[in-house]
Amino acid sequence: MKKLLFTCSLAAMVVGVSAQTKQSVAAKQKTAFQTSSPWMPEIDVRSDIAIVYGVNDRKGMTFEQRVQSWRDHGYQTQFMTGIAWGSYEDYFLGRWDGINHLGVGQVTQKGDTIFHGKNMPYVVPVKSFIEYMKTAVVKRVIDAGITTIFLEEPEFWARAGYSAPFKEEWQKYYGFPWKPQHESAENTYLSSKLKYHLYYEAIKDVSNYAKAYGKSKGKAIKVFIATHSLVNYSSWQIVSPEASLASLPGIDGYIAQVWTGTSREPTYFNGEKKERVFENAFLEYGSMVSMTAPTGRKMYFLTDPIEDWPRDWADYKKNYQATFTAKLLYPMVADYEVMPWPERIYTHPYKVANSDEKVLIPQYYSTQMQIMVNALNSMPLSANKVTGVNGIGVLMSNSLMFQRFPTHNGFEDPQFSNFYGQTLPLLKHGVPVQTVHMENLNYAATLKNIKVLVVSYSNMKPNSPEVHQALAKWVKQGGILIYTGKDDDPYQSVMEWWDTKGNNFKSPSEHLFKLLGITPANGKEKYEVGRGAVYVLRQNPKEYAMQSNGDSHYIETVKQAYEADAKAGKLEFKNSLYLERGAYDVISVLDENADAKPYTIKGPVIDLFDPQLPVLAQKVINPGEQSLLYNVNRVTVKSKPQVLAAAARAYDEKVQGNTYSFVVKSPVKTLNSMRVLLPAKPKSTKVTDAKGQQIKDVKTSWDESSKTVYLGFANSPDGIKVTLSW
Repeated sequence: MKKLLFTCSLAAMVVGVSAQTKQSVAAKQKTAFQTSSPWMPEIDVRSDIAIVYGVNDRKGMTFEQRVQSWRDHGYQTQFMTGIAWGSYEDYFLGRWDGINHLGVGQVTQKGDTIFHGKNMPYVVPVKSFIEYMKTAVVKRVIDAGITTIFLEEPEFWARAGYSAPFKEEWQKYYGFPWKPQHESAENTYLSSKLKYHLYYEAIKDVSNYAKAYGKSKGKAIKVFIATHSLVNYSSWQIVSPEASLASLPGIDGYIAQVWTGTSREPTYFNGEKKERVFENAFLEYGSMVSMTAPTGRKMYFLTDPIEDWPRDWADYKKNYQATFTAKLLYPMVADYEVMPWPERIYTHPYKVANSDEKVLIPQYYSTQMQIMVNALNSMPLSANKVTGVNGIGVLMSNSLMFQRFPTHNGFEDPQFSNFYGQTLPLLKHGVPVQTVHMENLNYAATLKNIKVLVVSYSNMKPNSPEVHQALAKWVKQGGILIYTGKDDDPYQSVMEWWDTKGNNFKSPSEHLFKLLGITPANGKEKYEVGRGAVYVLRQNPKEYAMQSNGDSHYIETVKQAYEADAKAGKLEFKNSLYLERGAYDVISVLDENADAKPYTIKGPVIDLFDPQLPVLAQKVINPGEQSLLYNVNRVTVKSKPQVLAAAARAYDEKVQGNTYSFVVKSPVKTLNSMRVLLPAKPKSTKVTDAKGQQIKDVKTSWDESSKTVYLGFANSPDGIKVTLSW
């Protein structure tokens, strides 16, 4: 999960909370983290799963021993490795089969190989590489007793496509000689489709092998894809199979790799280009939900308390809160990769804000981070919806990745603005806009709750006529479609289904309009179609984002379509998104909005973004801020003693008469901060370490409004026992 590239031979960057009993952990697969390290007390995060990264042996430690180190501490173990790059020196340097394979790297027009690290090129997934992945990686992992495999980041860079292996694959796939993508839009489109196909087939082949080999050993193997969102890959000019994998029988689910590094990519809105981390993350997670929801496949949401690029701790904290809030606003997902690379987070120094000084993670931040991570262990699924209108969608397609690089005929789409022009004006008005994957239109559930659907072919193209058949059927049954675009990009006339095999449409929208029975004319925007309606706006959506106040007509049209045509009620504009999720309140207040009022929640609430876990009579959230609160009034069984929030994971809970005890575990060198609900103020508080020695340095206070006791003390992965009597 990096946007760190190196040309030729530059090196890559260095790369809560109890396990409960081993038996109970084995039954739960809700939280996970990925690590290339063996178990260490500094990174004992205590999620359900340790995803062991890479099959390589280390000095003094085999892969199998590394896996066992996590099992010995109560973790389920799973496995992750790159499918487009990785530490596969035995393959690249010829130790595997006697042949040097560095030549399979992805190559740019200049002849440079794109490297992820030293001797680690991004690959064209040729037959030998796929065979290596199966026999040298997957087989060994399954033999080590692992039954869940994550294949990470199937990525082909848009600027690549000039290597000899790629040219050979072109000839085999198309039946005619390779054409350089920089010479025409059609060549670029063909090149992108091949890149997409190569990784689709590679994943299909490797996942099928994993299932078959596992079956031969009496094991049921699950294969997941860990991938960036379609929003990010399109923005960063990367081609990946994305949505098509959701329907592959060999794929069991995904990790949505969204974090500060992806979400801080600058976007245009209201004519201004800048970072909009929360909004970007919200759209990224949404596109991952859209991709998998109709298929029923499992989805883990990832966030990262830091990121790949070196920043300062204050920057990390602010943006972690933004991305964390964004993922919690999707209540249909409740499985999480709580962090990647805990060794990077806990054991590497980063800058202090406004200083060149580097320090290890400050204890205030590690405490807050662990409170947030441990909240995920109990974060429930919910049927509740984010406040505002949930019935407005924007159509997406994998072909968004096909038009990003290089530029042809002067048609520019700066910062992926044709997408953000459709989405940000709605989101910034407090509308939780949804993305809809074109590839899932064959599922009845895809458009079930969509009242208004925005479509543009300015930055993507439909992959088949069946897409238009589904859209036309939906409109005739009462859906409202807003088509926005000038159809003036050079990809309108590429060799595709709408202008070949007897079709002679100048643009794909012409085929859609024909099925809808309309002929758009200058000066007319609205057309009645069956029980529904179609609006045709002849503006490319980038204009809505790149021009100051450029979105006013677009917003007015969406409002009219929703209220007057769909008759779906009032389209409420506001400056906040709020979700009630069990006892948790999740809030984001949007800036760049005409409404600059803060959002206020009445207490008692526990502020989970504050390492001191204060109980507040009310919480005020200002524009540009997010908040995660534990609402004490929504505790299900208030008479039951329980840990409500903590920077360590509790297990072995026991209630005997007027005494409540439990053990908490978390990484060494961190501080626990916790709030415990009790029937009355405790008369005695006893805190002991794993050897039974009483710990003297314990902070404690009682809050009558919430009936909670606050406890603070040093964490230990060996366990700290707390006994409270009242």
